[in-house]
Amino acid sequence: MSQQSAATVEIREATVSDLPLIMKLEKDCFANDAWDLATMKSEVAAKHTYYLCAFEKADLLGYAGISKLPGNHQGDIQTIAVTKAARGRGLGKSLMHALLKQAGVLKTGELFLEVRADNKAAQNLYLSLGFEHIDTRKRYYQPDNVDAWVMRLQLGRPE
Repeated sequence: MSQQSAATVEIREATVSDLPLIMKLEKDCFANDAWDLATMKSEVAAKHTYYLCAFEKADLLGYAGISKLPGNHQGDIQTIAVTKAARGRGLGKSLMHALLKQAGVLKTGELFLEVRADNKAAQNLYLSLGFEHIDTRKRYYQPDNVDAWVMRLQLGRPE
């Protein structure tokens, strides 16, 4: 009798206790661009941010975060990362949909992000979600000297 693996991915709000796994994935995905532990801890714990983790059993497959200050109609996608092994399964899109839902809860009118100019897969994901390329920041990602696309999604005017 064959048994099919029906492993499910759980997406939940990140906590400070997730930081060791988040930092491992951060370094694996971003190498030279990786945030340090203090920055990531500050982000995950801040009152104006909302971070998610995607787990399959005890394995962290991805994380993502949004920042939105109260009283401001603009927000920012701070980061998103998915393990190499989990790419191509729609997990990045699932994390983005969860962040977009939270942006709505936070009454966000415009959402911005930066993405490496050499990351076509991420650009295509954001374009598929309705983001538009509005500017380019030259040599934004250091020390690699890679440009950043600035992208914006209009979510409507908040109440």
